[in-house]
This record gives sequence, structure tokens and C-alpha cells, in this order.
Amino acid sequence: MGTEQGNDDVGQAGGGPILRSETSRLLAFSDGVFAIVITLLVLDLQPPRVGRGQLLHALVEQWPAYLAYVTSYVLVAVTWLNHRSALHRVVNSGKGLQWYNLGVLFTTALLPFATSIVSQAVQLGDRADERTGVALYGLVGILLTTSWLGLYHYLARHHDLVDPAVPREFFPGERKRAVVGILGYALAVLIGFVTEPLFALVIFLLLPIFYSLTSSGLYELRRLRRPDG
Repeated sequence: MGTEQGNDDVGQAGGGPILRSETSRLLAFSDGVFAIVITLLVLDLQPPRVGRGQLLHALVEQWPAYLAYVTSYVLVAVTWLNHRSALHRVVNSGKGLQWYNLGVLFTTALLPFATSIVSQAVQLGDRADERTGVALYGLVGILLTTSWLGLYHYLARHHDLVDPAVPREFFPGERKRAVVGILGYALAVLIGFVTEPLFALVIFLLLPIFYSLTSSGLYELRRLRRPDG
């Protein structure tokens, strides 16, 4: 997607923002982490050990594992898309940005563990375990969206790191999306405890869909709605 410019800069095709080598390495390292996390998710999908003639029934009974996998896969995929969208608007890096980026990667890497816990809890059918699994997954979701809030807030406060072509209201607008996630995951945990844990799983699936629909940012979404384009 990019072309090298000497030893310092990496440019995007189509006249997009220029990524300095320091920022492009940050992006490359992050891509590697996302690839590992999204691969680990599938390890929770194990073939059932059953007798002859019981395979279909056993596969159907594993539906919580499929739902948890799809939910987490979509969440990691959307996180990766949002991550690239954010860093492609950055033209310089520093220790502050690197630490906030590591925070996003740290919380994303917790998803395979939380996914495994919640899928096993739902398969076992114990209500207390289901609530614990839902609470753990929701906590990871809150941590993940909070790490994004920190990253967006840092870039909103340090516009000198951002490509001049990016509007100043872009990253402040992105903070609102992170707040929606924090509230959404907290609401899911509350609903999972008070009513039915499966309702929380539905919210967990809807949140990544929300982020996928707004992955270009609230500013660009509003601009697309305008009649003049």
C-alpha cells in the first residue's frame, strides 16, 4: 500500500498521508500482534469427541463456541481496521503514542482468553458460570475501548503528530466512539447479571458491528451524509 521514500518516509498510494519509518514500524508490529490474536481465537474451536452417530448433535451443542468466535473475530477485525485508520493519519511518533498503542495491543491480546471462558461457561449451562464468563468478557471489552479512548485522546491533544490534512475534530470525534463502547460493554455486563447472560452476548456482537459501520470516523460519516458529498 505504501512506497518507500529514502530511509525516512513511507508514502501511501493516492496522495495519502506520509508515514515516517518510525510510525510504519509501529504499524507493522501492531499488524503482527493482531494476526497472532485473530489466529489464537480459532484454537477454541475443538472437534467434539463423541461416539458414532452423535457428531451432528455434538456440533450443534457447540453453538456458544461458534458465537463467541464470530463475535471476537469481528471485534479483532474491526479493531485492526480502526487501528490502521488511526495510524494512517499519523505522520510522526514518540514514546507517548507507542505506549498508548501498546495498551491497545495488550487489551486486544486478552480476547482469546475471555472468548474461551465465555464459550465454555455457556456450553456448561451453569447460570453462575455464565454470568462470570459474561462479566469477564465485558471487562475485557471495557479495557479495550478504554485503551482506545486513551489513544484517541492522546492524538487529539497532540495534533502535531497528525497529518495536517486531517481535520482537528477527527480524533475528538473518535473519542465519542470509544465512550460508546465503554458504556455498551458495561450495559451488557449489567444485563447479563440482571436478566439473561445470552442477551449480553447479543450486545457483544452488536458493538463490533457498530464500530465496523463507523470505522472511518464520526467526522467522515457526517460528511458522507451531506448532500454535497
